[in-house]
Amino acid sequence: MKTIEDMARDARLAYKAFLNKGTTMLKNDILEAIAENILKERDRIVDANGKDLENGRKKGLSKAFLDRLELNNNRIDGMYRACMEIMALKDPVGSVNDMTVRPGGFRVGKMRVPIGVIGMIYEARPNVTVEAAVLCLKAGNGVILRGGSDALNSNMALAGLIRDTLKEKEVDENLISFIETTDRTAIVDLIQQNKFVDLIIPRGGESLIRTVTEKSKIPVLKHYKGVCHTYVNEFADLDMALKVTVNAKVQRPAVCNTTETLLVDEAVAPTFLPAVIKALLKNGVEIRGCPKTMAYSDDIKEATEDDWYAEYLDLTLAVKVVKDIDEAIAHIDKYGSAHTDAIITRDIAVSEMFIRNVDSSSVIVNATTRLADGGVYGLGTEIGIATDRLHARGPMGLEELTTYKWVVYGNGNIRQ
Repeated sequence: MKTIEDMARDARLAYKAFLNKGTTMLKNDILEAIAENILKERDRIVDANGKDLENGRKKGLSKAFLDRLELNNNRIDGMYRACMEIMALKDPVGSVNDMTVRPGGFRVGKMRVPIGVIGMIYEARPNVTVEAAVLCLKAGNGVILRGGSDALNSNMALAGLIRDTLKEKEVDENLISFIETTDRTAIVDLIQQNKFVDLIIPRGGESLIRTVTEKSKIPVLKHYKGVCHTYVNEFADLDMALKVTVNAKVQRPAVCNTTETLLVDEAVAPTFLPAVIKALLKNGVEIRGCPKTMAYSDDIKEATEDDWYAEYLDLTLAVKVVKDIDEAIAHIDKYGSAHTDAIITRDIAVSEMFIRNVDSSSVIVNATTRLADGGVYGLGTEIGIATDRLHARGPMGLEELTTYKWVVYGNGNIRQ
């Protein structure tokens, strides 16, 4: 088996070759072929995924984790659609923006170019293998994928399918590489390859992010945990708030844009909390509340300090009664992860205050936190949701997987 250094070197060479060869037409041809092969190889993908699910059940993985791991027919169809949607998107590479004419008569602009070779480290969800690969390819990048051990069989099947498609199209398959070992030292080796790899994107739990950030010799773009909040303001439409809150927690609890903490203004708590608690309990949600919240039901556990920091990724919700919007914002500032936070209110001034003061990659007014998604935002799909401030923030689509270089068009211009 190749060493990680050899894999990184080969990915670099493949990327360099693809810089000249990778026209938009070729990229789209490859994407369409990958999409078609996903459907053709549906049975093989399901079989591989079945092995991961069986192993997960034997290990006692939670129902929510198994949900993230599963590749059912609907999700396989979703991977097909993601490929086709990305194929239809405008290729950002080579576009020149902000062109201006300087006093000396020459023109200056910014050209979109690929980032280079990207190391993508992720956990649990095997569909990320396809999403990351096709996004990086359309943006002209090479990528080295390292998925979680619990999804190894699924990831190997998908990565093999993609690499076979590249060979069919006479493109070096090392443009998209997959690290097959589950040994965690492979991650450490990958993040040392600063000679060949330009960016590391870790997408997973807190321990993974911390390890990568501390040990990487390569710039890291963190896709941190989703401690997302829904705040029900005193001026909220309470029927809307109930619908949105239940959706934000229940619709798919195992993903990063699910609400993990509900904040409720004390002015509406006597009316809203009994209704929302009843609805959440009916949907199987375990509620961990502050003392004021606990007064509304005997079925609520007392929240600890750790609960306010928690990303449950399950049917568990922390609930706190707050005095007003200032206390809500202060709570989000202290305990949030800068992922996605929502306010439910009919007061425009209050919503604008929330937007200005909540420092998250997505801030949502009168809608569910589950909307924070590249596909929903019109990006086709996403490689993840960046919670850093540089170089990208929020759902990362095609443009966020490029950088730029300055280009100058002159006519014999010299510097005086």
